Amino acid sequence: MNVLRHAWRNIWRNKRRTGITLAAVTLNTAILIMVYALMDGMIKHTVHSATNVVIGEVQAHGEGYREDLSFYKSLPDPEAFLEKAAANNIGAAPRSYGFGLVSVGSKSAGALFWGIDPALEREVFDLDENLQSGRFLLEKPEQGIVLGKKLARSLHAKVGSEIIVVVQAADGSLGNELYTVTGILKSVGDYIDRGAAILHQDDFRELFVSGGRIHEIAFNSRGKIPVEEVAAMVTPANQEAEVRTWRELVPMLNDMVRLFDTVIWIFGAIFFLAAGLGVMNTMLMATYERIREFGILKAIGTSPWRIVSNMALEALVLSVTAAAVGLILGLLGTYYLSAVGIDTSLFAGEFSFSGVAFDPIWRAAFSVEAAVVPMVVMCVICTIASLYPAVIAARLDPVRAIHHV
Repeated sequence: MNVLRHAWRNIWRNKRRTGITLAAVTLNTAILIMVYALMDGMIKHTVHSATNVVIGEVQAHGEGYREDLSFYKSLPDPEAFLEKAAANNIGAAPRSYGFGLVSVGSKSAGALFWGIDPALEREVFDLDENLQSGRFLLEKPEQGIVLGKKLARSLHAKVGSEIIVVVQAADGSLGNELYTVTGILKSVGDYIDRGAAILHQDDFRELFVSGGRIHEIAFNSRGKIPVEEVAAMVTPANQEAEVRTWRELVPMLNDMVRLFDTVIWIFGAIFFLAAGLGVMNTMLMATYERIREFGILKAIGTSPWRIVSNMALEALVLSVTAAAVGLILGLLGTYYLSAVGIDTSLFAGEFSFSGVAFDPIWRAAFSVEAAVVPMVVMCVICTIASLYPAVIAARLDPVRAIHHV
Protein backbone atom coordinates (compact mmCIF):
# COMPACT_ATOMS: atom_id res chain seq x y z
CA MET A 1 0.00 0.00 0.00
CA ASN A 2 2.89 2.35 0.71
CA VAL A 3 4.17 1.81 -2.82
CA LEU A 4 0.79 2.74 -4.28
CA ARG A 5 0.55 5.78 -2.00
CA HIS A 6 3.96 6.98 -3.13
CA ALA A 7 3.06 6.39 -6.77
CA TRP A 8 -0.17 8.38 -6.37
CA ARG A 9 1.72 11.23 -4.66
CA ASN A 10 4.39 11.31 -7.35
CA ILE A 11 2.00 11.57 -10.30
CA TRP A 12 0.34 14.62 -8.72
CA ARG A 13 3.53 16.59 -8.25
CA ASN A 14 2.58 18.58 -11.32
CA LYS A 15 -1.19 18.77 -11.01
CA ARG A 16 -1.82 20.59 -14.29
CA ARG A 17 0.14 18.19 -16.46
CA THR A 18 -1.27 15.12 -14.72
CA GLY A 19 -4.79 16.54 -14.97
CA ILE A 20 -4.45 17.08 -18.72
CA THR A 21 -3.06 13.56 -19.25
CA LEU A 22 -5.75 12.08 -17.01
CA ALA A 23 -8.47 13.89 -18.96
CA ALA A 24 -7.02 12.78 -22.31
CA VAL A 25 -6.79 9.10 -21.35
CA THR A 26 -10.27 9.25 -19.78
CA LEU A 27 -11.75 10.77 -22.93
CA ASN A 28 -9.96 8.26 -25.16
CA THR A 29 -11.27 5.34 -23.10
CA ALA A 30 -14.84 6.66 -23.06
CA ILE A 31 -14.84 7.34 -26.81
CA LEU A 32 -13.39 3.92 -27.57
CA ILE A 33 -16.04 2.15 -25.48
CA MET A 34 -18.84 4.07 -27.22
CA VAL A 35 -17.35 3.52 -30.69
CA TYR A 36 -16.87 -0.19 -30.00
CA ALA A 37 -20.49 -0.38 -28.82
CA LEU A 38 -21.74 1.50 -31.90
CA MET A 39 -19.78 -0.70 -34.30
CA ASP A 40 -20.87 -3.81 -32.40
CA GLY A 41 -24.43 -2.56 -32.68
CA MET A 42 -24.01 -2.01 -36.42
CA ILE A 43 -22.62 -5.54 -36.89
CA LYS A 44 -25.38 -7.15 -34.82
CA HIS A 45 -28.07 -5.11 -36.56
CA THR A 46 -26.60 -6.02 -39.96
CA VAL A 47 -26.66 -9.74 -39.14
CA HIS A 48 -30.15 -9.38 -37.62
CA SER A 49 -31.45 -7.64 -40.74
CA ALA A 50 -29.93 -10.34 -42.92
CA THR A 51 -31.02 -13.38 -40.92
CA ASN A 52 -34.06 -12.63 -38.77
CA VAL A 53 -36.28 -10.75 -41.22
CA VAL A 54 -36.26 -12.85 -44.40
CA ILE A 55 -33.02 -14.54 -45.47
CA GLY A 56 -32.35 -16.74 -42.45
CA GLU A 57 -29.03 -18.15 -41.31
CA VAL A 58 -29.13 -20.99 -43.86
CA GLN A 59 -31.18 -21.67 -46.98
CA ALA A 60 -31.80 -24.87 -48.94
CA HIS A 61 -32.73 -24.81 -52.65
CA GLY A 62 -33.12 -27.29 -55.44
CA GLU A 63 -30.00 -27.83 -57.53
CA GLY A 64 -29.43 -24.91 -59.89
CA TYR A 65 -32.49 -22.97 -58.71
CA ARG A 66 -30.60 -19.81 -57.71
CA GLU A 67 -28.95 -19.59 -61.13
CA ASP A 68 -32.17 -19.18 -63.14
CA LEU A 69 -35.05 -19.23 -60.60
CA SER A 70 -36.82 -21.89 -62.66
CA PHE A 71 -40.24 -22.79 -61.29
CA TYR A 72 -39.52 -26.47 -61.98
CA LYS A 73 -36.26 -26.69 -59.99
CA SER A 74 -37.85 -27.32 -56.62
CA LEU A 75 -36.55 -29.24 -53.61
CA PRO A 76 -37.06 -32.98 -54.25
CA ASP A 77 -37.81 -33.85 -50.60
CA PRO A 78 -38.53 -30.75 -48.48
CA GLU A 79 -40.02 -32.84 -45.67
CA ALA A 80 -36.61 -34.37 -44.98
CA PHE A 81 -35.16 -30.91 -44.33
CA LEU A 82 -38.08 -29.92 -42.12
CA GLU A 83 -37.74 -33.08 -40.06
CA LYS A 84 -34.00 -32.51 -39.55
CA ALA A 85 -34.63 -28.92 -38.50
CA ALA A 86 -37.37 -29.93 -36.05
CA ALA A 87 -35.13 -32.63 -34.54
CA ASN A 88 -32.46 -30.00 -33.82
CA ASN A 89 -34.88 -27.26 -32.60
CA ILE A 90 -34.08 -25.02 -35.56
CA GLY A 91 -36.82 -22.87 -37.06
CA ALA A 92 -37.65 -23.58 -40.70
CA ALA A 93 -39.97 -21.79 -43.13
CA PRO A 94 -40.72 -23.38 -46.55
CA ARG A 95 -41.43 -21.04 -49.46
CA SER A 96 -42.54 -21.33 -53.07
CA TYR A 97 -41.81 -18.79 -55.80
CA GLY A 98 -43.30 -17.93 -59.16
CA PHE A 99 -43.34 -14.98 -61.55
CA GLY A 100 -46.40 -13.21 -62.91
CA LEU A 101 -48.18 -9.91 -63.50
CA VAL A 102 -50.17 -7.81 -61.05
CA SER A 103 -52.41 -4.89 -61.90
CA VAL A 104 -54.55 -2.31 -60.13
CA GLY A 105 -56.76 -0.30 -62.45
CA SER A 106 -54.59 0.88 -65.34
CA LYS A 107 -51.32 0.21 -63.47
CA SER A 108 -49.52 -3.11 -63.88
CA ALA A 109 -46.11 -4.54 -63.00
CA GLY A 110 -44.17 -7.79 -62.89
CA ALA A 111 -43.93 -9.49 -59.50
CA LEU A 112 -42.27 -12.40 -57.77
CA PHE A 113 -45.00 -14.29 -55.93
CA TRP A 114 -44.13 -15.89 -52.60
CA GLY A 115 -46.16 -18.81 -51.30
CA ILE A 116 -45.61 -18.97 -47.55
CA ASP A 117 -46.96 -20.54 -44.39
CA PRO A 118 -47.85 -17.42 -42.33
CA ALA A 119 -47.72 -19.28 -39.00
CA LEU A 120 -44.17 -20.53 -39.64
CA GLU A 121 -43.01 -17.15 -40.94
CA ARG A 122 -44.24 -15.52 -37.73
CA GLU A 123 -42.53 -18.17 -35.62
CA VAL A 124 -39.17 -18.19 -37.41
CA PHE A 125 -38.82 -14.67 -38.85
CA ASP A 126 -39.80 -11.06 -38.19
CA LEU A 127 -41.21 -10.21 -41.62
CA ASP A 128 -44.72 -9.81 -40.19
CA GLU A 129 -43.41 -7.06 -37.88
CA ASN A 130 -42.12 -4.98 -40.80
CA LEU A 131 -45.43 -3.66 -42.10
CA GLN A 132 -45.91 -0.08 -43.18
CA SER A 133 -49.70 -0.43 -43.17
CA GLY A 134 -52.36 -3.10 -42.85
CA ARG A 135 -51.71 -6.57 -41.45
CA PHE A 136 -49.89 -9.74 -42.36
CA LEU A 137 -51.56 -12.84 -43.83
CA LEU A 138 -53.78 -14.94 -41.60
CA GLU A 139 -53.07 -18.59 -40.91
CA LYS A 140 -56.02 -19.60 -43.11
CA PRO A 141 -56.14 -18.67 -46.84
CA GLU A 142 -58.32 -15.59 -47.46
CA GLN A 143 -57.44 -14.44 -50.98
CA GLY A 144 -55.19 -11.83 -49.37
CA ILE A 145 -51.85 -10.51 -50.60
CA VAL A 146 -49.00 -8.52 -49.01
CA LEU A 147 -46.98 -6.25 -51.31
CA GLY A 148 -43.49 -4.82 -51.21
CA LYS A 149 -43.30 -1.09 -50.56
CA LYS A 150 -42.08 0.05 -53.99
CA LEU A 151 -44.32 -2.40 -55.85
CA ALA A 152 -47.37 -1.03 -54.02
CA ARG A 153 -46.26 2.52 -54.82
CA SER A 154 -45.85 1.79 -58.55
CA LEU A 155 -49.32 0.21 -58.65
CA HIS A 156 -50.87 3.00 -56.55
CA ALA A 157 -52.15 0.16 -54.35
CA LYS A 158 -53.37 0.64 -50.80
CA VAL A 159 -54.64 -1.66 -48.11
CA GLY A 160 -58.01 -2.90 -49.34
CA SER A 161 -57.17 -2.47 -53.05
CA GLU A 162 -58.18 -5.31 -55.35
CA ILE A 163 -55.30 -6.82 -57.31
CA ILE A 164 -55.71 -8.75 -60.55
CA VAL A 165 -53.06 -11.47 -60.90
CA VAL A 166 -52.11 -13.26 -64.12
CA VAL A 167 -49.50 -16.07 -64.13
CA GLN A 168 -48.30 -19.01 -66.17
CA ALA A 169 -49.32 -22.09 -64.18
CA ALA A 170 -47.21 -25.24 -63.89
CA ASP A 171 -49.54 -27.21 -66.15
CA GLY A 172 -49.26 -24.66 -68.96
CA SER A 173 -52.60 -23.03 -68.31
CA LEU A 174 -53.10 -19.34 -67.64
CA GLY A 175 -53.75 -18.69 -63.97
CA ASN A 176 -55.64 -15.57 -63.00
CA GLU A 177 -57.26 -14.51 -59.76
CA LEU A 178 -58.45 -11.50 -57.79
CA TYR A 179 -56.80 -10.75 -54.43
CA THR A 180 -57.22 -8.06 -51.79
CA VAL A 181 -54.21 -6.17 -50.41
CA THR A 182 -54.07 -6.90 -46.67
CA GLY A 183 -50.71 -5.26 -45.96
CA ILE A 184 -47.82 -3.27 -47.40
CA LEU A 185 -44.29 -3.92 -46.16
CA LYS A 186 -41.79 -1.37 -44.93
CA SER A 187 -38.46 -1.16 -46.73
CA VAL A 188 -37.06 -4.64 -46.11
CA GLY A 189 -34.69 -5.13 -49.01
CA ASP A 190 -34.53 -3.91 -52.57
CA TYR A 191 -35.60 -7.17 -54.24
CA ILE A 192 -38.56 -7.47 -51.85
CA ASP A 193 -39.54 -3.81 -52.02
CA ARG A 194 -39.66 -3.79 -55.82
CA GLY A 195 -41.32 -7.10 -56.62
CA ALA A 196 -42.57 -9.18 -53.69
CA ALA A 197 -46.21 -10.28 -53.74
CA ILE A 198 -46.75 -12.60 -50.78
CA LEU A 199 -49.58 -15.14 -50.73
CA HIS A 200 -50.73 -17.90 -48.44
CA GLN A 201 -49.19 -21.22 -49.49
CA ASP A 202 -52.65 -22.65 -50.29
CA ASP A 203 -53.56 -19.65 -52.49
CA PHE A 204 -50.20 -19.96 -54.25
CA ARG A 205 -50.71 -23.68 -54.86
CA GLU A 206 -54.13 -23.05 -56.38
CA LEU A 207 -52.98 -20.09 -58.51
CA PHE A 208 -49.88 -21.78 -59.96
CA VAL A 209 -51.19 -25.36 -59.87
CA SER A 210 -47.85 -25.95 -58.18
CA GLY A 211 -48.55 -29.40 -56.80
CA GLY A 212 -46.94 -28.39 -53.51
CA ARG A 213 -43.56 -27.45 -55.00
CA ILE A 214 -41.16 -25.93 -52.43
CA HIS A 215 -38.32 -23.89 -53.91
CA GLU A 216 -36.68 -22.68 -50.70
CA ILE A 217 -36.51 -23.50 -47.02
CA ALA A 218 -35.04 -20.79 -44.80
CA PHE A 219 -33.61 -21.89 -41.44
CA ASN A 220 -33.04 -19.68 -38.43
CA SER A 221 -31.83 -20.48 -34.91
CA ARG A 222 -31.78 -16.74 -34.01
CA GLY A 223 -28.09 -16.84 -33.17
CA LYS A 224 -28.29 -19.78 -30.78
CA ILE A 225 -26.21 -22.03 -33.05
CA PRO A 226 -23.28 -21.05 -35.32
CA VAL A 227 -24.42 -20.86 -38.94
CA GLU A 228 -21.99 -23.55 -40.12
CA GLU A 229 -23.43 -25.97 -37.55
CA VAL A 230 -26.98 -25.06 -38.60
CA ALA A 231 -26.11 -25.95 -42.20
CA ALA A 232 -24.72 -29.33 -41.11
CA MET A 233 -27.66 -30.09 -38.83
CA VAL A 234 -30.43 -29.42 -41.35
CA THR A 235 -28.91 -31.21 -44.35
CA PRO A 236 -30.25 -34.77 -44.80
CA ALA A 237 -27.89 -37.45 -46.06
CA ASN A 238 -27.84 -38.09 -49.83
CA GLN A 239 -30.07 -35.10 -50.53
CA GLU A 240 -29.75 -33.46 -53.95
CA ALA A 241 -29.98 -29.84 -52.87
CA GLU A 242 -27.87 -26.73 -52.42
CA VAL A 243 -27.45 -25.61 -48.80
CA ARG A 244 -25.83 -22.21 -48.23
CA THR A 245 -25.27 -19.99 -45.19
CA TRP A 246 -26.18 -16.31 -45.24
CA ARG A 247 -22.48 -15.52 -45.68
CA GLU A 248 -22.56 -17.36 -49.01
CA LEU A 249 -25.99 -16.04 -49.99
CA VAL A 250 -25.04 -12.41 -49.37
CA PRO A 251 -21.22 -12.30 -49.75
CA MET A 252 -21.06 -8.50 -50.00
CA LEU A 253 -22.79 -8.21 -46.65
CA ASN A 254 -20.35 -10.70 -45.15
CA ASP A 255 -17.45 -8.61 -46.47
CA MET A 256 -19.00 -5.50 -44.92
CA VAL A 257 -19.23 -7.20 -41.51
CA ARG A 258 -15.56 -8.15 -41.73
CA LEU A 259 -14.72 -4.60 -42.75
CA PHE A 260 -16.46 -3.30 -39.62
CA ASP A 261 -14.22 -5.54 -37.49
CA THR A 262 -11.12 -4.15 -39.21
CA VAL A 263 -12.31 -0.56 -38.81
CA ILE A 264 -12.80 -1.11 -35.07
CA TRP A 265 -9.21 -2.23 -34.62
CA ILE A 266 -7.78 0.56 -36.78
CA PHE A 267 -9.80 3.15 -34.89
CA GLY A 268 -8.72 1.64 -31.59
CA ALA A 269 -5.04 1.57 -32.59
CA ILE A 270 -5.13 5.31 -33.31
CA PHE A 271 -6.63 6.13 -29.92
CA PHE A 272 -4.33 3.73 -28.06
CA LEU A 273 -1.32 5.32 -29.76
CA ALA A 274 -2.48 8.82 -28.85
CA ALA A 275 -3.03 7.86 -25.21
CA GLY A 276 0.31 6.05 -25.01
CA LEU A 277 2.19 9.05 -26.41
CA GLY A 278 0.43 11.31 -23.92
CA VAL A 279 1.48 9.17 -20.98
CA MET A 280 5.01 8.87 -22.35
CA ASN A 281 5.27 12.64 -22.64
CA THR A 282 4.04 13.08 -19.06
CA MET A 283 6.52 10.54 -17.71
CA LEU A 284 9.38 12.05 -19.73
CA MET A 285 8.68 15.49 -18.31
CA ALA A 286 8.46 14.01 -14.82
CA THR A 287 11.78 12.22 -15.37
CA TYR A 288 13.64 15.43 -16.28
CA GLU A 289 12.09 17.24 -13.33
CA ARG A 290 13.22 14.47 -10.93
CA ILE A 291 16.75 13.87 -12.25
CA ARG A 292 18.37 14.84 -8.93
CA GLU A 293 15.94 12.60 -7.04
CA PHE A 294 16.81 9.64 -9.24
CA GLY A 295 20.52 10.38 -8.85
CA ILE A 296 20.22 10.30 -5.04
CA LEU A 297 18.20 7.06 -5.20
CA LYS A 298 20.89 5.41 -7.29
CA ALA A 299 23.64 6.80 -5.05
CA ILE A 300 22.10 5.12 -1.95
CA GLY A 301 21.90 1.79 -3.74
CA THR A 302 18.47 1.70 -5.41
CA SER A 303 18.60 -0.77 -8.29
CA PRO A 304 17.71 0.29 -11.86
CA TRP A 305 14.94 -2.34 -11.84
CA ARG A 306 13.37 -0.70 -8.76
CA ILE A 307 13.33 2.69 -10.50
CA VAL A 308 11.80 1.21 -13.65
CA SER A 309 9.13 -0.66 -11.69
CA ASN A 310 8.25 2.41 -9.61
CA MET A 311 7.77 4.57 -12.70
CA ALA A 312 5.78 1.85 -14.44
CA LEU A 313 3.59 1.63 -11.35
CA GLU A 314 3.01 5.39 -11.45
CA ALA A 315 1.91 5.14 -15.08
CA LEU A 316 -0.30 2.16 -14.23
CA VAL A 317 -1.98 4.06 -11.38
CA LEU A 318 -2.54 7.03 -13.69
CA SER A 319 -3.97 4.88 -16.52
CA VAL A 320 -6.16 2.74 -14.23
CA THR A 321 -7.66 5.87 -12.67
CA ALA A 322 -8.31 7.42 -16.06
CA ALA A 323 -9.64 4.17 -17.53
CA ALA A 324 -12.01 3.65 -14.59
CA VAL A 325 -13.48 7.12 -15.02
CA GLY A 326 -13.55 6.58 -18.80
CA LEU A 327 -15.39 3.28 -18.27
CA ILE A 328 -18.14 5.03 -16.31
CA LEU A 329 -18.50 7.78 -18.93
CA GLY A 330 -18.35 5.23 -21.75
CA LEU A 331 -21.08 3.08 -20.20
CA LEU A 332 -23.31 6.12 -19.70
CA GLY A 333 -22.75 7.12 -23.33
CA THR A 334 -23.39 3.55 -24.50
CA TYR A 335 -26.66 3.41 -22.56
CA TYR A 336 -27.81 6.63 -24.21
CA LEU A 337 -26.78 5.46 -27.68
CA SER A 338 -28.51 2.10 -27.21
CA ALA A 339 -31.73 3.70 -25.94
CA VAL A 340 -31.92 6.71 -28.28
CA GLY A 341 -29.41 5.95 -31.04
CA ILE A 342 -28.29 8.16 -33.92
CA ASP A 343 -30.85 9.04 -36.59
CA THR A 344 -28.94 8.52 -39.84
CA SER A 345 -32.01 9.31 -41.97
CA LEU A 346 -31.19 13.01 -41.56
CA PHE A 347 -28.26 12.63 -43.97
CA ALA A 348 -28.59 9.14 -45.49
CA GLY A 349 -32.34 8.54 -45.85
CA GLU A 350 -33.39 4.92 -46.30
CA PHE A 351 -30.33 2.76 -46.72
CA SER A 352 -29.98 -0.75 -48.06
CA PHE A 353 -26.92 -2.78 -48.89
CA SER A 354 -26.78 -5.93 -50.99
CA GLY A 355 -30.56 -6.15 -50.91
CA VAL A 356 -30.87 -5.79 -47.12
CA ALA A 357 -32.52 -2.69 -45.67
CA PHE A 358 -31.17 -1.08 -42.51
CA ASP A 359 -32.97 0.68 -39.70
CA PRO A 360 -32.09 4.41 -40.01
CA ILE A 361 -31.69 4.56 -36.21
CA TRP A 362 -28.12 3.47 -35.46
CA ARG A 363 -28.03 2.03 -31.95
CA ALA A 364 -25.14 0.85 -29.81
CA ALA A 365 -25.04 -2.69 -28.45
CA PHE A 366 -23.60 -3.23 -24.97
CA SER A 367 -21.26 -6.15 -24.42
CA VAL A 368 -18.76 -6.92 -21.67
CA GLU A 369 -16.02 -7.28 -24.28
CA ALA A 370 -16.68 -3.81 -25.74
CA ALA A 371 -16.43 -2.29 -22.25
CA VAL A 372 -13.52 -4.24 -20.79
CA VAL A 373 -11.16 -4.60 -23.77
CA PRO A 374 -10.61 -0.83 -24.36
CA MET A 375 -10.06 -0.30 -20.63
CA VAL A 376 -7.56 -3.14 -20.21
CA VAL A 377 -5.65 -2.42 -23.43
CA MET A 378 -5.48 1.28 -22.54
CA CYS A 379 -3.87 0.45 -19.17
CA VAL A 380 -1.39 -1.93 -20.78
CA ILE A 381 -0.43 0.52 -23.56
CA CYS A 382 0.05 3.40 -21.13
CA THR A 383 2.18 1.26 -18.83
CA ILE A 384 4.35 0.09 -21.72
CA ALA A 385 4.69 3.70 -22.92
CA SER A 386 6.16 4.63 -19.52
CA LEU A 387 9.03 2.15 -19.88
CA TYR A 388 11.07 4.40 -22.19
CA PRO A 389 11.33 7.32 -19.72
CA ALA A 390 11.74 4.78 -16.89
CA VAL A 391 14.77 3.24 -18.60
CA ILE A 392 16.22 6.72 -19.10
CA ALA A 393 15.85 7.37 -15.36
CA ALA A 394 17.34 3.98 -14.49
CA ARG A 395 20.46 4.61 -16.63
CA LEU A 396 21.31 8.01 -15.16
CA ASP A 397 24.82 8.52 -13.81
CA PRO A 398 24.37 9.26 -10.06
CA VAL A 399 27.10 11.89 -9.82
CA ARG A 400 25.93 13.88 -12.85
CA ALA A 401 22.28 13.50 -11.86
CA ILE A 402 22.88 14.88 -8.34
CA HIS A 403 24.63 17.96 -9.75
CA HIS A 404 21.96 18.48 -12.42
CA VAL A 405 20.42 21.97 -12.35
